[in-house]
Amino acid sequence: MEANREISALLQLIDDPDEEVFGVIQERIVGYGKPIIPSLENLWENTPDEEIQNRIEMLIHRLHYTDLTEDFRQWSVAGHFDLMVGCLLAAKFQYPDLSTAPVLLEVEKIRRNIWLELNNYLTPLEQIRIVTGILYGYYGLKGTETSAAHLNDFLLPRVLESKKGNQLSNGILYLILCEMLDIPVRAINIPKQFVLAFFKPGYSEELGDDYATKVEFYIEPASGQVFSQKDVESYFKRISVPSVPSYYKPLSNKRVIQHLLEEMAQCFIEEKNSYKKNELLLLASMLD
Repeated sequence: MEANREISALLQLIDDPDEEVFGVIQERIVGYGKPIIPSLENLWENTPDEEIQNRIEMLIHRLHYTDLTEDFRQWSVAGHFDLMVGCLLAAKFQYPDLSTAPVLLEVEKIRRNIWLELNNYLTPLEQIRIVTGILYGYYGLKGTETSAAHLNDFLLPRVLESKKGNQLSNGILYLILCEMLDIPVRAINIPKQFVLAFFKPGYSEELGDDYATKVEFYIEPASGQVFSQKDVESYFKRISVPSVPSYYKPLSNKRVIQHLLEEMAQCFIEEKNSYKKNELLLLASMLD
């Protein structure tokens, strides 16, 4: 009862014009955590003042962000670095009330369709043709140009809804499916691109400088197109960048999600949204 009275009193003070006083009230409200959100939403619905509504929206965002920060911290320290979970956490930055069950069901449906076509006698290229054929042909996934103007193209749940994503989000979905199917496809660190590589049997992340020799071929994930080492070397010549061994080292799932957060941050370049850019970069830095 005492807590309810304090919450009621705090909510009545949200319109205090003194920024210093509001700062104290804000911290007290955030200290109550997510359970206070329904009260804030109810207050928003019954507040005609747009400025006060903005204050309430920022409070709700702070509460969600605080919760998300803890979820990312736990994901990071748990050590599993599940790519699907990392993607869903990233999407919750923009859609905090996201329901994850439909996403999991949709990905499982695609995985099963691919699995039914696979067998132990297929070559690496045949395996990838099946993955690509199901994902881009049967399922109908399309690739879009990577653009900071289209945040939803980075977010797995929205990509599955619209069946279109950019090179990064399509690539992450491709990685998730290959991981579920035990197909040795990993993201690699090619400059200015998000490229996947099919690694030969027996490759190890302790290979030192020998990664490129363990790659069967490469996959461009916006379209699923396969290309060769020669094509990669041509790309390096075109952008006038020397091909160094570290570019072929597989990226960890942690680094992939970090990269996703960094790219999402570039979608918030307007001054009024700069706090969101900073928050995403802070989440990314947590994964170092």
